[in-house]
Amino acid sequence: MAADALSIIPGAVLRNLSDKLYEKRKNAALEIEGIVKQLAMAGEHERISAVISLLTNDFTYSPQTNHRKQGGLIGLAAVTVGLTSEAAQHLEQIVPPVLNSFLDQDSRVRYYACEALYNIAKVVRGDFIIYFNKIFDALCKLSADSDANVQSAAHLLDRLVKDIVTESDQFSIEEFIPLLRERMNVLNPYVRQFLVGWITVLDSVPDIDMLGFLPDFLDGLFNMLSDSSHEIRQQADAALSEFLQEIKNSPNVDYGRMAEILVRRAGSTDEFTRLTSITWINEFVKLGGEQLVPYYADILGAILPCISDEEEKIRVVARETNEELRAIKADPTEGFDIGAILSIAKRELNSEHEATRTEALHWFFTLLDQYRAEFLAYLNDIFDPLLNALSDPSDVVVLLVLEVHARIAEESHHFHHLVSYLICTFHNNHFLLEKRGALIVRRLCVLLGAEKVYREFSTILESEVDLDFASVMVQALNLILLTSTELGELRSLLKKSLVDSCGKDLFQSLYASWRHSPMATISLCLLAQAYSHASCVIQSLGEEDINVKFLVQLDKLIRLLETPVFAYLRLQLLEPGKHTWLLKTLYGLLMLLPQQSAAFKILRTRLKTVPFSENIKRTSSANPYSQILQVTEDGNRNQDTQNYSAINFPSLLQQFEHMQLQHRNHLKDQLQSRKSASALTLSQEIQRYEAAHSSSLSEINRPPSRTSKGIL
Repeated sequence: MAADALSIIPGAVLRNLSDKLYEKRKNAALEIEGIVKQLAMAGEHERISAVISLLTNDFTYSPQTNHRKQGGLIGLAAVTVGLTSEAAQHLEQIVPPVLNSFLDQDSRVRYYACEALYNIAKVVRGDFIIYFNKIFDALCKLSADSDANVQSAAHLLDRLVKDIVTESDQFSIEEFIPLLRERMNVLNPYVRQFLVGWITVLDSVPDIDMLGFLPDFLDGLFNMLSDSSHEIRQQADAALSEFLQEIKNSPNVDYGRMAEILVRRAGSTDEFTRLTSITWINEFVKLGGEQLVPYYADILGAILPCISDEEEKIRVVARETNEELRAIKADPTEGFDIGAILSIAKRELNSEHEATRTEALHWFFTLLDQYRAEFLAYLNDIFDPLLNALSDPSDVVVLLVLEVHARIAEESHHFHHLVSYLICTFHNNHFLLEKRGALIVRRLCVLLGAEKVYREFSTILESEVDLDFASVMVQALNLILLTSTELGELRSLLKKSLVDSCGKDLFQSLYASWRHSPMATISLCLLAQAYSHASCVIQSLGEEDINVKFLVQLDKLIRLLETPVFAYLRLQLLEPGKHTWLLKTLYGLLMLLPQQSAAFKILRTRLKTVPFSENIKRTSSANPYSQILQVTEDGNRNQDTQNYSAINFPSLLQQFEHMQLQHRNHLKDQLQSRKSASALTLSQEIQRYEAAHSSSLSEINRPPSRTSKGIL
C-alpha cells in the first residue's frame, strides 16, 4: 500500500511537505489536497486510505521532528480538506494520529497538532462528535500546557469545538459526564477554567440537560470556590448561581444526592464555600419537600455548627434554615428518622459554642412536642447526655436543659429518675451544687411545681447513706426555700401546717430529710409556726452538735429572720403573750450564739423591741444580755400550741434525735479513722527513720578494736 501511495504522490511533493520553508510546505499541502480531491471524485477511497497511511506512518509517527510537526500533520489536514463532505468515512484514520501528536514532547509538534485538528474540525463539523471525549481529554491537558503558544492554539481549537457541539444533535451528554466527573478533581487552575467554561457552555444548550447530571460534578464546582485564583472562584460561583436558579424553576430535581454533597461542603474550612453551601441548603429545605426527609439529620448536622460560625452572613442563613427545617412536620412512617435527628442534637450538646448547644436543645423541644412517643423510645440514649448538660457553663443552656427535663418528667418514673440523678450529680460535684444548685432547683420548681419537687428531694434524701452530703444538700434546699420568690406558695402552705392537712403532709414530708440538719429543722419549724417543737429541738442539741458549721448556718438564719420572708414572725412578736414559744425559741438561738458575733447583736436588738405586757415579767440577772421569760398562769392558752395534736411532735423529736445520734457516731468514726491514719503514718515514719539510721547505731554500739587508741 505504501508503494501505491508513492505512485500517487510525487516524491518532490513529499520532500517539500517537511521542508523548512513555509511556502514549500504550503504548496505541497495544496498538491496533496488536489490529488485527494481527484481520487474522491473518482471514488478511489482505497487509494486515499493508502495516502493517509503513508502520511501517518512515514511522517506523523516518524522519529524526525520535522516530519512529525510539519509533514504528517499538514498532510492529514490537507487530505481532510480535499475529501470535504466525504471526509467522515476516513476520520478513523485521520484523527487518532493527530490526537497522538498532542502527547509529543516537542511543543512545536503539539502546536501543529492543534492547528491540524482545527482545520480538520472545520471541514467535518458534526461528524467530528464521535471523537469528542478523546478530543476533550486532549484539550483538557493542553489547557495547562507549559508552552504559551500551545495554550493559545488549544484555546482556538477549544472555541471551535464548543461551536460544533452546541449546534450538533449527535452530542451524547451521558457519555461525556463520566469523563467530566473524573476531571473535576484536577487542581490545576488552567484546567479548572477550562472545565467551568465547558460546563457553562453545555448548560446554555437547551437540548442538553446539564441540571439532571449536576450531582455528578457539583462537588467539583464547590471545590473550586476555595481556589486561590479569584477568577476561578468567580467563574465557579457564577456557574453555581445559574444552576441554583434553574433548580428553583425546575419541577424535577434530584435533591437527595446533592444534599449529601452540600452537607460535606458546609463543614469546609473555606468561608465562601460554607456560605454558598448553606445558601444552597436553605433553598433545598424550602424546595425539596418529601425528597429531603431522609436527609434531614445530615442537613441538621451541617446547619447547627454554622449557627455559631464566625461569619455573620453564614450565621444568619444557618439560623433561617434551622427554623425552616424545624417548622416542617414530617411523618416518621415516611422515612423521617427521629433517632438520627436526636443523635445529631445529642452530639451538638458537646459543641464549644453556646448558640449551637442552645439550638440543639430547641430541637429536643420540637421533637418532644410533635413526636413525644417516638422521642421517649430513644430516652435511654439521650437521658444521660441531657443530665450531663446541667453542668454546662452557660446559664441559658442549663435553663433550657431543665425545660427539656421538665417536659420529659411529666411521667412520674422519669421525674424520679431526674431528681435522683440531680442528687447524685450534686453528690459528686459539690461545686455544681454551690454555683448552680439554686438555679436548677428554682427552675424545676417553676416548671414542675415546688411542692412536687421538694417532696421528691426529701423522699430520696431521707435514705441517703452519705450523712455529710445529706446534711449539705438539705441545708442548700432549706436556703432556697427561705430565699427564693418562686417558692412563695410553698412557704405559704408550710405556714398552715398546724391548721391545714395539706400543709401538715408537706411539713412531715420535708421533716423526714430536714432532720439531717439541726438548723434546717429549726428553720422549717419557724416557717410552719411550730415554735414549741423548734424550742424542743434547740433544747435537744448536744455539745457535739454546736460546731463551726452549725454556727455558720445559725448566722445565716438570724440574718434571714430580718428579711420579708419572716415578716409574719416579727409581727407575732408584737403579741408575746400569744407566742411565748416563739420567744423561747429565739432566746434559745440567742443563747447559742457567741456574744461578740454580729448575729448575736442582730437578734438581741430585735428582741429588745418586743413589747412585754403585764402577763410577762422580766427579771434581769447580772448579765444584761440574758433574759428569763416567765409565763403567768392566767389560764390562757398560747396560740402557737393550738392544733398540735394534728402532728405527732414527740415522735418527730425522737426521729430528729435519732438522726442526730447517727451524725454524731458518724463524726466519731471519722475522727477515729483520722487518728488511726495519723498513728499509722507516724509509725511508718519511725520505722523508716530507724531503718535509715540502723547502720549508724550499729557503729556506735560496736566495741572498739584492739588496735584502737581512742580515749576510753
